[in-house]
Amino acid sequence: MSQEEDLLSYDDDEAIKFILNNLPEEIKTKLTNDDITYIIDLIYEFYENKGFMDDNEDEDVEINEDELIDYVAANAKKAGFNLSEDEIEAIVQGELSYCDSLGIFE
Repeated sequence: MSQEEDLLSYDDDEAIKFILNNLPEEIKTKLTNDDITYIIDLIYEFYENKGFMDDNEDEDVEINEDELIDYVAANAKKAGFNLSEDEIEAIVQGELSYCDSLGIFE
């Protein structure tokens, strides 16, 4: 399956549920679905900026998680989100796990 086909199986609502199910309770209580959607949007903005969303079926995608977390944290802070880097890391890890469950970026 191509990355484009994998992305078609990506469901925002399911991603949010998946992420919430994998977050510690103290983080869940601080977030709305819109907050998580915004973080997901930042993640995919990072992917687009890195060219990961291009149709590169033959190329392996190597995601530098530290760079991704730094990007999301910096942009979330600019937008006024009051989340710690650990909290953002937990959300990013949840989104990456959701993508893994779909086989995206393999």
